[in-house]
Order: sequence, then structure tokens, then C-alpha cells
Amino acid sequence: MKQQNFIVGWKPFLEALTGLYLEVDRRVMELSVAHAGRLQCRRGCKGCCVDELTVFGIEAENIRRHHGDLLKDGAPHKKGACAFLDENGLCRIYQNRPYVCRTQGLPLRWIDVLADGTPVEMRDICPLNEGEKSVESLPADLCWSIGPFEERLARLQAGADGERLRRVPLRLLFALHDPWADTFEPF
Repeated sequence: MKQQNFIVGWKPFLEALTGLYLEVDRRVMELSVAHAGRLQCRRGCKGCCVDELTVFGIEAENIRRHHGDLLKDGAPHKKGACAFLDENGLCRIYQNRPYVCRTQGLPLRWIDVLADGTPVEMRDICPLNEGEKSVESLPADLCWSIGPFEERLARLQAGADGERLRRVPLRLLFALHDPWADTFEPF
């Protein structure tokens, strides 16, 4: 019954999540085209697919809605890699993967604050995608800016769970844990 109430009450949040994913995917595609010669990420590349990833509860619920059979009847990948990889290292939920997975491999930029309060821009990229031109020398608009989409995702989660901002380890979804429960007890 809890699941049914969620679908009715939280449907607008899941629809907004789908819209956010579409925007993310469009921007990722733009950056992927701009960095086509640099990006080595291909089907089966799983270097960034690490264990212990957590997602907001709304993303966990999105996965549960689209992959309930897998979560009920399937088994997670062995520990050490993402629970959703198959035996060949491919993502079993690729179409409904969480936000963090959608931006993997891209040149990243974000603003950090030093101990003295000075803001400083930071950059990083997957070592496989280093390329000839350093990530530090790229124009800002050719990097994925960490912050804006994460803030929107956090606001969606806050609206969905009353400002609690719950996160769920991806591996726990295989036990059909309720992402809205504080203790991750099965529903």
C-alpha cells in the first residue's frame, strides 16, 4: 500500500526528475560531441562504476519503478563494482541510471572554498579521458559545471521527502528496501 500511495503522491516529482534527466542528457551530448576525440568512455567501460554509490531516494524510486523485476529476481553485481553491472560489465539500468552516472567521464569544474574563504575553481577528468589539452586549459563552457543540476536534484528530493534529503546506497535496492524509510526496512 505504501508503494501505491507513493506513486500517486509523488508522481509530479518523478516526472520532474525525468525532465531533469532529459536536460542533463542534452548537455552531456553537447559536451560529448565537443570532446569526441578525448572521451574514451564506451559501452562496457566501467572504471567509474564503483560500489558504495548513493543516490537520492527519488532516484532510487525511479529505478524501482522501472526495474522492479530485476530488483526482485536478480542479484547485484559482486561487491567492489556497481551493483547494477551485469556479468559482462554492462549497466542493467542504463536508460534509468541516476544522475551521477550520466555525467561520468566528462571534464568537470566546480567552485571550492579555501580555508581562508577564497573561492577557487577546481577541475578534474577521468584519467582515461585526459587528452592532449589539459582540463585546466579548457573554456569553462566545455566542462560539466558541478552545482546547478545537483542543486535542482536536491530541491526535488527535499520536496519529495519533506527536506530530509535521504540518500540510498544503490546496492540496497536489490533487497527491495524502501528509499523513503529511515532504516531501509523492506516494505
